[in-house]
Amino acid sequence: MKSPSASAAPPLSPSQQAAPLLAVSHIAKRVQGPEGELTLLEDIDFTLSAAESLAITGPSGSGKTTLLGLLAGLDTPSQGEIRLNGQSFSTLNEDQRASSRGAICAFVFQEFHLVADMTALENVMLPLELAGRDKPAAIAKDWLERVGLSHRTRHFPATLSGGEQQRVALARAFAVQPRLLFADEPTGSLDHANGKRVIELLFELNQHSGAALVLVTHDPQLASRCQHHIELVEGQIFSNSMAALSSTTSLTPPEQSSIEKFVHDDLLNEDKAP
Repeated sequence: MKSPSASAAPPLSPSQQAAPLLAVSHIAKRVQGPEGELTLLEDIDFTLSAAESLAITGPSGSGKTTLLGLLAGLDTPSQGEIRLNGQSFSTLNEDQRASSRGAICAFVFQEFHLVADMTALENVMLPLELAGRDKPAAIAKDWLERVGLSHRTRHFPATLSGGEQQRVALARAFAVQPRLLFADEPTGSLDHANGKRVIELLFELNQHSGAALVLVTHDPQLASRCQHHIELVEGQIFSNSMAALSSTTSLTPPEQSSIEKFVHDDLLNEDKAP
């Protein structure tokens, strides 16, 4: 497997390092239900800088998926402000938020969301072509080599194992050189051995790329791999602390993310656009 350090991202300027990449200021999310207003999130406040990692944990129904959707600009908060790369989401319409998200962010989910009739190489090339990058095939081949799949470039998803498919998804995410990566239960569909390998690869690529990482997980040991850890309980921050590093991971069954469809459909819709 090729070492990610062979082509690490260029160092950030002092101004980029100083300013938070993601700034969340006392946000809340409320929706109207049959019996009145329902609060999904309340007073969420934190910042994340380039190259930092943040784990978001909590039981099912605690607001993790809602928060992830807000951080990615798929929805807007009822109160407070989210700034991505210095730009407030409140000043942008839906199309502008999608454009900002596409320019800065990448996603990895528990379901791989590979295009079935495209090879591994073509799947990694797809976002590069949509972004108008030069030499997408060469870049895609390089990233598939980094995740140990140089021998699988011409294989279709149905002929790849679950671990291999998630490694293709990781290559696709990092190939566009995002400044911020969202990973929502990335090992949820994998067995323990493949899940551990994918997590090791995720953190290795994250470290060498310089991208910030937001990881949603049920697993406290996996969360401890991140520099920062926010635990949600009933839509509020129960604990917010710097986590100790750990080399041990365990895998637990996650809930299905409800924001995957939006990101996946956006990618396919752009591909089909004239």
